Amino acid sequence: MAAKKGRDRARMPEFRNTALTDALQTQDMAAVAFALRHGPTVVPLMRAGARDDPRDAGEVWTYRNPETGQVALLLFSDAAHKPESLPAAVALQDPAWLRRFLTAHRDEITAVFFDIAGPHPLQATPADLIEALTVEA
Repeated sequence: MAAKKGRDRARMPEFRNTALTDALQTQDMAAVAFALRHGPTVVPLMRAGARDDPRDAGEVWTYRNPETGQVALLLFSDAAHKPESLPAAVALQDPAWLRRFLTAHRDEITAVFFDIAGPHPLQATPADLIEALTVEA
């Protein structure tokens, strides 16, 4: 039984993007853009997706400022950097998903925060991230 658990753990995806963690540490925007284009991003979820339905990615959690009504998207380079106060569920989303999500919600989301609780937080606009994620052919 222990061998099976070890195999299951080995197949589990790592909920982190090491290149993004390194880029945030140096606050190098070119490196952040590269890491976003070539690796996953950890996204907090209000509701996890259905395991048996690959089309169900879950419901993304966003923060709405109660005083201003402005909406922020919180993203993480590593699930370990997500504060405990946020919902427990997370998704590991690819660059195409992030670009589609930001494009679809660009009028509602006013700011995107990476690793907001540290160790190296960064803020960007949805427009800046869409531009960073758009690859010129």
